[in-house]
This record gives sequence, C-alpha cells and structure tokens, in this order.
Amino acid sequence: MNQRRVLVVEDEPTIAQSVAARLRGEGYLVDIAGDGPSAVSAAAAYPPDIVVLDVMLPGFDGLEVCRRIQADRPVPVLMVTARGDETDMLIGLGVGADDYLTKPFSMRELAARVAVLLRRVDRAASVTPRQLGPLRINAAERRVFLEETEVHLTPTEFDLLSSLATRPRAVHSREQLLSTVWGWSDAFASRTVDSHIKSLRRKIGAELIRTVHGVGYALEVPR
Repeated sequence: MNQRRVLVVEDEPTIAQSVAARLRGEGYLVDIAGDGPSAVSAAAAYPPDIVVLDVMLPGFDGLEVCRRIQADRPVPVLMVTARGDETDMLIGLGVGADDYLTKPFSMRELAARVAVLLRRVDRAASVTPRQLGPLRINAAERRVFLEETEVHLTPTEFDLLSSLATRPRAVHSREQLLSTVWGWSDAFASRTVDSHIKSLRRKIGAELIRTVHGVGYALEVPR
C-alpha cells in the first residue's frame, strides 16, 4: 500500500513539528501548513488522505479551511481546538470535520485518532450498491445518490448513513453509532452523533431519518 499523506495545519511551529515527527514515525508522509490560505493551497497541490487541522489560524480559521477542502473532495479531518469549547466542536463537525481533539493532547492519542479515521475510510465494501427508497448507496465507490442526484457526503457522514442502512427502519442508539462509526464508547460524546445527523438530514432530507427521543435514530425508507 502507498504511504498515506497527512496535512498538518498548525500555526505554532513547535507543535506542528512535533505532530509531524510523530506521524512520520508512524510511517506517514506529512506536509505542514501554518495558515488558512496555505493549507487550502497545500491540499490542492498534494491531496492528503487526512487533515489534522487547528481551529485558530492566521489568514482564515480552520473552519473555513475545512469548508473549502471538503468542497473540493471528501477527506477525513481531525479538528484541533485550544479552547475546549463545545461550540467549536459542534461547528467543526457541522462543516465537515470527522473528529476533534482539545489541546493539550498526547501524541499517542493523536496518532491513534488518525489511524482510526483512516481505517474507517479503508473499510472494505462487502456489499453491492443498495437501493433504499430514494437512496442508492454504493459502498465500494463511497457514493450516495438521492433519486438521480449525487449527494456530497463527508467520510463520516457516509459511514453514519451506511451504518443506519445496515438495518433500515430499526432504531440505532447513539451509543451503538458511536461505537460503530467513531470507535468510541463514551456516551458523553453523543452530541457528536446528533451534530452529524443534523448535517446528514440537510443533505438527504429530514424525513428519511427518524428521531427516537432518548434512544437514537432510524433510517426511514419504504419497505
């Protein structure tokens, strides 16, 4: 397998170099950008397999970087924030980030989060394209169509929809979705699921995802 490329976007040189050194030690190719505009340029010139993205950046912030990168092509984004503010996390997830870390963090945890995100993208597709009501999900190509129109999903949104589609109309608890999609078991992080569901509804239609209050969600498609 070819080496995976990571784009590290961080304006503090010491942190950027430390992250890059750890990821290179894990076998990744690493590019570094120190501000918003150079991050977008680097992603276009050397398309990364994953982006480690600080929120607070000169030029324009990490949220705008995430929007622009995701508009070009879906790529996993690990958002990093120094503020520990839940609002930052929810906004980041809303613009296409897949996971987040709060500074200070351990390099071991960062490397583990990167590996988990890449494994999710690499998960082998074992089923043929599925037609579920107006939705067609092609797992091998990681593409989704609503009627005849392709829907642009982030990697995490695709994995979340695919997880719901494994048992259409059945209720999937937030804890189950966290474990299946994110590999987490922390019920406190259930807001992460809610944020991604909100984004997914905007793209495929709110009527296709049913909320079961206090439990979780179900994909509502015709039998």
